[in-house]
Amino acid sequence: MRIIISPAKKMRVDRDNSPVEALPLFLEETGKLMTALRSLSDEELQKLWKCNDGIARQNLERLRTMDLRQNLTPAILAYEGIQYRYMAPGVMERGQLEYLREHLRILSGFYGLLRPFDGVTPYRLEMQARLSVGGCQDLYAFWDSRLARCLLEETDLVLNLASQEYSRAVEPWLPPETRFLTCIFGERRDGRIVEKGTLCKMARGQMVRWLAENRVEEPREIKNFSDLDYCFSPGDSTDNTYIFIKGGR
Repeated sequence: MRIIISPAKKMRVDRDNSPVEALPLFLEETGKLMTALRSLSDEELQKLWKCNDGIARQNLERLRTMDLRQNLTPAILAYEGIQYRYMAPGVMERGQLEYLREHLRILSGFYGLLRPFDGVTPYRLEMQARLSVGGCQDLYAFWDSRLARCLLEETDLVLNLASQEYSRAVEPWLPPETRFLTCIFGERRDGRIVEKGTLCKMARGQMVRWLAENRVEEPREIKNFSDLDYCFSPGDSTDNTYIFIKGGR
């Protein structure tokens, strides 16, 4: 089983708490993206990044001084979004980190597919960004089937805890015999299941932590997740979509 999650926009540098174990698998492709970004004007980059002036200035400086091989942070510690705060890898025990090392993969518009302890540098590039590179009109076309092929070398079961923006870079390329199991976290409102962005991010991070704490290996075990007041809903779920309802007991 391999668990896929989204990255976070906010990133940090942390060279003290855990060592980098390897460089990312697709560093050559990342170099091409870096070159493409550096070819754009400041105004074009801010438009691509869809951010305010302050964030643009920070990321322009990051891009100008970027080094893909030195002064790196383990990917699992580099991202600072809500999902990563609830995952809390910085306070995990060794056994839980070993579980993440084997099972967790982070999807990235810039790096493609990251293992938890691959070394990364802060960047800003969402998967849905309309960046043209090497004749490809966007990053989905640029990454093509690479990320799915990489996962297929490791597993025939992908547990999808990524947003649709990122899972789109993998799911279309998987063969029918590969199980792609998506977890959805929602609330029941007027007979419908409604997902809320922030709550989903919290739940995805908490589930990764729970999976690591319980060393989960089998899909059936995932149904036991009940943190943050979520409960598995058999009636709403299918073989490849597990629905968890908040307050659903």
